[in-house]
Amino acid sequence: MSSSSDDSKKILLGITGGIAAYKSVYLVREFVKKGWEVKVIMTESAKDFVGPLSFSTLSKNPVYSQMFDPGSGEWTNHVDLGKWADVFVIAPATANSLAKAANGICDNLLLAAYLSCPAPILWAPAMDLDMYGHQSTKDNLALLKKRGDQVIDAGSGELASGLQGQGRMAEPEEILKRVEQIMRRQSGGKKKSKKPRVLVTAGPTYEAIDPVRFIGNRSSGKMGFAIARSLSEAGFAVDLVSGPTSLNINDPNINVVQVESADEMEKAAKRSFKNSIGAVLAAAVADYKPRSYFTQKKKKINRKPLDLELVETKDIALSLKKLKSKGQFTVGFALETENELRNAKSKLERKGFDMIVLNSLNDQGAGFQVDTNKVTLIFSGRKKPRDIELKSKEAVSKDIVDEIKNLI
Repeated sequence: MSSSSDDSKKILLGITGGIAAYKSVYLVREFVKKGWEVKVIMTESAKDFVGPLSFSTLSKNPVYSQMFDPGSGEWTNHVDLGKWADVFVIAPATANSLAKAANGICDNLLLAAYLSCPAPILWAPAMDLDMYGHQSTKDNLALLKKRGDQVIDAGSGELASGLQGQGRMAEPEEILKRVEQIMRRQSGGKKKSKKPRVLVTAGPTYEAIDPVRFIGNRSSGKMGFAIARSLSEAGFAVDLVSGPTSLNINDPNINVVQVESADEMEKAAKRSFKNSIGAVLAAAVADYKPRSYFTQKKKKINRKPLDLELVETKDIALSLKKLKSKGQFTVGFALETENELRNAKSKLERKGFDMIVLNSLNDQGAGFQVDTNKVTLIFSGRKKPRDIELKSKEAVSKDIVDEIKNLI
């Protein structure tokens, strides 16, 4: 992968044969405006929708589409193209190209470069709503995600067929934002900043059973995202390690790292914590994961029960406790349904937290997938617990950040 600076990032853009290819013209322009170098690979069918001249003119680079020139025998090195890129974006990505990539089919230059590319991959699907909603497409997208590729979901609206529904390629501005997030993740948010850095985890984790199914929970990520925003407003830089969520955040002080599983979240959290003054562990990490992963969708056969053996996931709080040095703080969360105070205090002591935020599912308006919260802040030492009445999660997050300042 290239080690270019943020201002000279290298973007490889793959364009497959869909009507949304016209949007990719604007996407190239957005990339170039950022000062990035862009190279374009088109499938032969993509040329039926937009001519290569548009892309070569905007990118100031030749457009690649064939493995070799039949006239001259000149060979296009797909390996060099893949290794050249800092990020490989495929937009639009048709159902056909997604299926080929998921199954390792390599019958054109774009797919050969994909299989040779060690850089982050971002797919932007575009197709008719029935194709997008078909189980085979869902399976292929899930398999690509499982392998580490990223997908920016198709939007809803009027489609080329005249139907209304989900299948529109994400707008160029959305794709640009996602690419910027990927780049920040690559650099670990390493832009020089004098602001003290805090790690925040948010959202659920998904523990895969097969390419389609997973074990998860109902966490929306709203509390963790609110805390990240409040920390930024209070003058901190933030590494926000987020599980799967529909939430977005656009703040130059917040470096978003997207993960899916507990293992991925633990690795990202440990990496960030080494350079942070503390951590707020607001994520609802799954306690268990399947011991085995089925590489193909597990089908229901003769209505026989499925025995699923579960093993414990990694305990992120205990992992950070081992890394914690003098001057660092950790804040945990406890969601309880019985013996709330006793269980929360036990968790605080066991995991070495300086403060724990107690949620009770017995309190109306608190917990998952709501915009309000009611919590009790419990501290290590002799400081008395602090009850925070029901209010918006944004307001609760500011109270939590005020106490974090006291910890520091």
